[in-house]
Amino acid sequence: MAVASAVARVPFSGRRPSVIPGFGITLGFTLVYLSLIVLIPIAALVLRAGGLGFERFFEIATDPRVVAALRVSFGTSLAAAMVNAVFGLIVAWVLVRYRFPGRKILDATVDLPFALPTAVAGIALTALYAGNGWIGQLFAPFGIKIAYTQIGIVIALIFIGLPFVVRTVQPVLEEIDREREEASATLGANRRQTFWRVVLPTLAPALLTGFALAFARAVGEYGSVIFIAGNIPYVTEIAPLLIVIRLEEFDYAGATAVAAVMLGISFLMLLAINLIQAWARRRFGDV
Repeated sequence: MAVASAVARVPFSGRRPSVIPGFGITLGFTLVYLSLIVLIPIAALVLRAGGLGFERFFEIATDPRVVAALRVSFGTSLAAAMVNAVFGLIVAWVLVRYRFPGRKILDATVDLPFALPTAVAGIALTALYAGNGWIGQLFAPFGIKIAYTQIGIVIALIFIGLPFVVRTVQPVLEEIDREREEASATLGANRRQTFWRVVLPTLAPALLTGFALAFARAVGEYGSVIFIAGNIPYVTEIAPLLIVIRLEEFDYAGATAVAAVMLGISFLMLLAINLIQAWARRRFGDV
């Protein structure tokens, strides 16, 4: 009776109780923090680009050098992200499914690109893949040049993007119930069929997330690329470097326009990836 009367005295506010204490404060802090760190700078960039006028903006965005730099940046980033999606899955699979001496050391090595300064990575990769480098000299007799080409850019972007795929896929792979794989085997499926029809659909959302993160990281990469790229206009010049060049020339309008174009293309590509990821979650979420 006492409990019932106490419950009866609790006023009904019409609001659902919050699971997190202080939700209103934390939500407000989140919105303010994201606005200061992300939304306001992006909005300032868009407004600055919009102030150029359509004709001036279109003139800068369609400049042959700008178009070539954007093509190099997004083309190499997409290629590197695709390579990382495949081999990042393989690395995560080995780290999760197998036990061997040195596994923990190998697992820790995956995170080295996070800690290593990008300029140091660029210098090291250039020294390795140059014509007289340890790896580059192996390809030189066949007329294959790696450093100072788009191949070198892709290699640098693979280096900095691999951890994003591995660390995104690895926790999901650890949580996969192996009983599904065993059930698939008992129903007559071979290893390849089990992987493609049972394991991969479950990993698809996480794999797409890792792909998106690696791609986004590669598009804006600067330090590890400028050393191995050679920075040849129309050939190996990347868009972030072109922005820096425009700033050094005090061409703030040109830098802003190139940055705005990069922002727009990146947003559309990441939106497409997120839509595919959402479809994969709905399609394979209950596999």
